[in-house]
Amino acid sequence: MGTAESELDRVKGFLFDLDGTLVLGDRRNNGLRPLPGALELIGWLRQRGVPFVVFTNGTTRTASGYVKLLTELGFGFEDDEVLTPASSAVEVLLRRGQRRVVVLGGDGLADPLRDAGIEVLPPSGRPAADAVLVGWFREFSMDTIEAACHAVWQGASLYSASQSVFFASADGKALGTSRLLCAAISSVTGARVTVVGKPSTHALRAACHRLGLPAREVAVVGDDPMLETPMARRGGAVAIAVDTGVSGGEEYADVPPGRLPHLRLPGVEQLLSILRARS
Repeated sequence: MGTAESELDRVKGFLFDLDGTLVLGDRRNNGLRPLPGALELIGWLRQRGVPFVVFTNGTTRTASGYVKLLTELGFGFEDDEVLTPASSAVEVLLRRGQRRVVVLGGDGLADPLRDAGIEVLPPSGRPAADAVLVGWFREFSMDTIEAACHAVWQGASLYSASQSVFFASADGKALGTSRLLCAAISSVTGARVTVVGKPSTHALRAACHRLGLPAREVAVVGDDPMLETPMARRGGAVAIAVDTGVSGGEEYADVPPGRLPHLRLPGVEQLLSILRARS
C-alpha cells in the first residue's frame, strides 16, 4: 500500500472506465446501473474540483448520449467529461488528413465524425475512402465486410474502436464486435489495425488533452487488465484496477511487476475511502 499511496501523491485528475468500473449493463450495453460507491466518488471529486473524464470503449452511443443516460442515473456528467473511441478517432483522422471514412457502426460512432467535418461513407459497394473505422456493429453482413475490404484494398487505413474480446456486463463477459470484424478484414487484406480506443496512446492522449493534464498526473481507473492498466503503464500514468468487471484477479497472476496496476481494489467504493482518508 505504501508504494500505491506515494503514487497517488502525483495524481491531479482521473480517467475512469465505464462498464465494470462505474456501471454495469446488459449484453447489449443497456440497463446500466451504478456500481457501489460510483455516484459518491464522482460527487466527491466534483465537490473538491478534481478534474475527471470517463472514457468508454463503447460506441453504441455518442459521448453526449452517454452523458444523457448517465445523468439519468444520477452522475450529472457534463458533455466534455465523457469520451468514446469516436472522440480519439476524430483527433487521429484530422491529424492525418483522412476526411473520407467508411464506418462499420451506428450513429454513436458516425455522428461525432460528421460533427467534425469528416465525410462518413456507408459500408456498401466499393467505396473510395481514406480510412475504415470499425466499432459496435452487430448488423454486419458479408456485403458490409466486403465493402470494407475493397476500401482497404484501395488504400484506406483500418482503425478499430477496440480490440478487446469482451466487455463487462451484469451477465458476465459479453463479446464485442470490433475485434471480430477487424480480424476478418485484416485477414483478407493484410492491413494492420490501428486501435483508437483503449489501450492505445491515442485514447490516453485524447483524455489527457480533455483533462488539461500530462499523463504522469493522471490516474487511470478500470476493470480490464488488457485495457486500462497497460494504457496507464505505457503512458506513465497511475494504474488503478478494480475487480467489479471482467477481471477476477487471476489475470494478474503471471504479470511482471512493471505491468501490474499500482493499486488494485475490490471496487471504486474502496478508492473513495482511500481518497477521503488522504484528504
